[in-house]
Amino acid sequence: MMSTPSAVSPEKIQPLDFEKPLIALQKQIEALATAQNNSEGISNQLQTLQQQAESLRQEVYGNLLPAQRLQIARHPQRPNTLEVIQALSPDCWIELHGDRAGADDRAIVGGIIEFEGQPMMVVGTQKGRGMKENLVHNFGMANPEGYRKALRLFEHANKFNMPILTLIDTPGAYPGIEGEQHAIGHAIALNIREMARMNVPIFSVVMGEASSGGALGIGVANHIYMLEHAQYTVISPEGCASILWRSASFATQAAEALKITAQDLTTFGICDAIIPEPQGGSHYDTASAFEAIAKQLKIGLATFKDYSAEALKNQRYEKYRSIGAFTEK
Repeated sequence: MMSTPSAVSPEKIQPLDFEKPLIALQKQIEALATAQNNSEGISNQLQTLQQQAESLRQEVYGNLLPAQRLQIARHPQRPNTLEVIQALSPDCWIELHGDRAGADDRAIVGGIIEFEGQPMMVVGTQKGRGMKENLVHNFGMANPEGYRKALRLFEHANKFNMPILTLIDTPGAYPGIEGEQHAIGHAIALNIREMARMNVPIFSVVMGEASSGGALGIGVANHIYMLEHAQYTVISPEGCASILWRSASFATQAAEALKITAQDLTTFGICDAIIPEPQGGSHYDTASAFEAIAKQLKIGLATFKDYSAEALKNQRYEKYRSIGAFTEK
């Protein structure tokens, strides 16, 4: 069992650019609320500002653009994989290391937890808290060795009939030359094939951003859940804009065109359920976010409780075969 990093205090949340007017208004409210003069004039002004803040809050968070949701998904204080694991199973976390070929890629972490009274294998991409931890975990960008470690853990779970949970938050697999030399494409493709063959239920939770093969390498599941502001995409908006418009400055337009939000992907049948987040994102109330993830996972386990191995594989097959299907009129 190992200790995990603690969540960030709400008082230390770094506001995003589109949140700054709301933060400024909130500071005015706090200044008035702590003023010594409790005159009727100040009370009325405080009430007016509170009404303005609530109206602005609804306007800001009720009309988020895909690019703004992506900013939330990438927030540096957003809960990461190890924090979710600690919340789901505070008393049991047995981390398993290595790909059994000489490496332990820390961009992917995995091990056994106890959830709802049963053992479960959890594998996820891990982003760090701050530069030092991010360097240890390579900013959540795995090398081939990370996917081989993940596959080893999937096979272990399959052997001992443990459900599998994958937690995805990655800008993609590491795009370095060493990854190509070590066959990153083969490692991801092998994971996709073998996850499709597993005899146990598999659940994937997209917690932040899930990009390209880096996400798919641990993302073949019976059910895919996405946090409300999470995004799942074949390419980042910046990368897409650089190709189509020859400039990353068009990333906002690309994010809109790519249809990568949880809401879009639910419409397309890729996401099976949206996990609600606290207003502003999971980093504002991590406890509520963890409870929502646990609630959805319980629903998933109950859904597939009586499925046979063959039924699980068939359901997984049909899910992915139906993605992208359309009818012309």
